Amino acid sequence: MSGGGGTFGFEITRASASTAARCGAWHTPHGTVQTPAFMPVGTRGTVRGLWPEQLLETGAEMVLANTYHLALRPGAEVVEELGGLHQFMQWDGPILTDSGGFQVFSLAEMARLTDEGVSFKSHIDGSWLELTPERAVGLQEQLGADCIMCLDECPAHDVPPERLRRAVDRTTDWARRCRDAQTRTDQALFGIVQGGTDPALRQRSAEGLLGLEFPGYAIGGLSVGESPESMYTTLDVTVELLPEDRPRYLMGVGTPRDLYEAVVRGVDLFDCVLPTRNGRSASAFTSEGEVRLKNLKYRSDERPLDPGCECTVCSRFSRGYLRHLFLSREMLGPILVSYHNLAFYQNFLRSLREAIRTDGLDEFRSVHLAEVPASL
Repeated sequence: MSGGGGTFGFEITRASASTAARCGAWHTPHGTVQTPAFMPVGTRGTVRGLWPEQLLETGAEMVLANTYHLALRPGAEVVEELGGLHQFMQWDGPILTDSGGFQVFSLAEMARLTDEGVSFKSHIDGSWLELTPERAVGLQEQLGADCIMCLDECPAHDVPPERLRRAVDRTTDWARRCRDAQTRTDQALFGIVQGGTDPALRQRSAEGLLGLEFPGYAIGGLSVGESPESMYTTLDVTVELLPEDRPRYLMGVGTPRDLYEAVVRGVDLFDCVLPTRNGRSASAFTSEGEVRLKNLKYRSDERPLDPGCECTVCSRFSRGYLRHLFLSREMLGPILVSYHNLAFYQNFLRSLREAIRTDGLDEFRSVHLAEVPASL
């Protein structure tokens, strides 16, 4: 498979004998991503608190930025004038930009939605940002990411069936308009499958997008309030509808358990704010489960965050010291725990890739998820 004028390619290097999991290599203009892969979220052109070099240290190969937020500040034209996102962020690896479609869900109270597009009232100064499919693609072309997303409508999980169907059809129409508006050949444009947890609507959405021949497909509209079981059941249906020879991207998900469950169903790419959001709240992901550092029991704890982790934070700092940083409101605390959490996620995916290569997924599950509660 190739897309973007031949500058992209996706190859499956190993497939699981017992599940739909697969290892792959996704080639982009700014480097190759080993899949399954997790992309740290750098919404406003930065992963909060971390230098690009530190992201590389954690094992990240690709990062995500958000079109809506960057269009508001500093403006896509400013990013373009300063050399595009790679130069702007000083990140040499691949970058993916969301179209702003998720903000249709997350900022619904500030959005006006029609068949033509969506208008957002800026949370910064109250001005209006107009996003049509054509404008969403144009902004992303100015930003210059390697992978860009079609504008989609992401409804809540509990909307009425007819409302959900309208969102699916609108998303399909917008995807066609996005494809027709694209002018750059060095960006891979992904279509986004919607449909909530309704199998028939997921099929309707996928069938509408497959004819548009995108170089990759995303699964949207999950992790928006439905149960984990409903998410996994929906993935069972949806992933089977997507081409095997193209990357599959599950948007905005999720916990380590979610990543495992999606990978064994055939998903290749992930992003989520959890590692850094939790890190800023003194919550660490570890091989022993969640560590909430503000708990009194860690006051004099000499152990590292995760005895099984070899990241810089775990090799140098104690739980007691990290707890002190948070209680003292020192900015170093959120930085260090965010760094560790991202390293944990990258190590988790690295081990998961190795388990696929060696047909060791059952052992992986028993070792890596035994201490992780269902919420993580």
